[in-house]
Amino acid sequence: MLTTKKLSGALLTAAATLFAGSAWGQGLGNSPYSRIGLGDSYGNFGGVRQLGMGGSGLAAPNTGNVNELNPALLTYTPRTTWEAVFNAQVQTVKNTVASSRAGTGTLGYLALAVPLNKRWGAAVGLKPYSSVDYESNTIGSVNGDPLAQAYKKYTGSGGLSEAYFATGIHVLRDLNLGGSASYLFGTITQSEGTAINSPNIAAQQLVVANEQLRYADFLFRASAHYRHQINKNLNVNLGAVQTFQANLKANRQRTTEQQDARGAVIGNVVQLSDDSGTTTTPAMSQLGFSLDNGRNWSFNLDGSRQQWSDFKTFSLISPQALSNTWRVASGGEFTPDPGSVDHYFQRVTYRLGLSVAQLPYAPLGNRLYDRAVHWGFAFPLPTATALESTVISLGFAYGVRGNTDFLVGNNGASNVQENYVRMQIGATLSNRWFIKRRLQ
Repeated sequence: MLTTKKLSGALLTAAATLFAGSAWGQGLGNSPYSRIGLGDSYGNFGGVRQLGMGGSGLAAPNTGNVNELNPALLTYTPRTTWEAVFNAQVQTVKNTVASSRAGTGTLGYLALAVPLNKRWGAAVGLKPYSSVDYESNTIGSVNGDPLAQAYKKYTGSGGLSEAYFATGIHVLRDLNLGGSASYLFGTITQSEGTAINSPNIAAQQLVVANEQLRYADFLFRASAHYRHQINKNLNVNLGAVQTFQANLKANRQRTTEQQDARGAVIGNVVQLSDDSGTTTTPAMSQLGFSLDNGRNWSFNLDGSRQQWSDFKTFSLISPQALSNTWRVASGGEFTPDPGSVDHYFQRVTYRLGLSVAQLPYAPLGNRLYDRAVHWGFAFPLPTATALESTVISLGFAYGVRGNTDFLVGNNGASNVQENYVRMQIGATLSNRWFIKRRLQ
């Protein structure tokens, strides 16, 4: 049996590892789109279970995983549940003239949910909020010198993490309410380097402007879930989550330096500024609909809208204006026979989903989208008992973000397209804590 002591030890070990991993960055490979705003936003789209269903499940109760997507669903937590997930991604980035492929893996998220009583559940966890990971180069002309070329190099790394406390309570026969408080923190480092290639310059030098932003502040969400039994084989669920706008405190340090052709610093690093300000993160509204039979299948449909037009950055390197976005996802899960004894694969859960999202940036007015197909599995270990269980979950997504269409009025340049395969592998351990002993 997995004892409380062993589970606590595993939790502390994984937490220390995850915090160490977050200090080194959270990127999943070179993504030019992460240069904008706070980087690639992970949004509030759940964990490994939801990934297999297209990022849907806002209104779908679950007793096997941590229901942190909608805090109101924490009332369905039957046992103390710990969940840890690893992320991996392989992607190809291309435009009309070049392409590159990269693959990487990082620790994903960590969550612990506890049933406080029959009507009340709570969870704590750590997960990524955004990631920055890019390196790109451009070559352009120089006004007044037809023989010269301007070379520019853009790099960025880092991201924000979200440590949260969430709780949900059953208030009426069919209604649950919940909410969460998160602490956002992290560092984003970006740089722009410029060099002039000219026959009149014997040795190329790169002038680099560096910017480091450290963020820290709080983020709040409120949620609700309504469940109604239509008959003994069909339940309908409605869910809603509102993420409120936040003003993150930001400390900015700007420096400049010169580098030679090999990237070595020439002379001294000059500090330009060390000041503080705020960055406004956008509010997001999410709605979900779900049907299930309370036993072995569910179908989900989710939609969300995020107010990226309200985003205000303290960065001088990535000050682009952003547009409001939307996302639609649909998916479901099916377990042939959860109580099967003779056939293991009858107890496996199979998931499938689709998603489409509008991106917050529109180069020269061209709207860009992220389309993906999702699938996943949940494999229960045969050692499960009435007091504890362990489930290994896999979630996958194949998607295409952006396109390679030419941009009219931009010297024949094209958009950037990313083709990616994303995977999550997670372990979910649940155990009955605080069992009252009885003497026979």
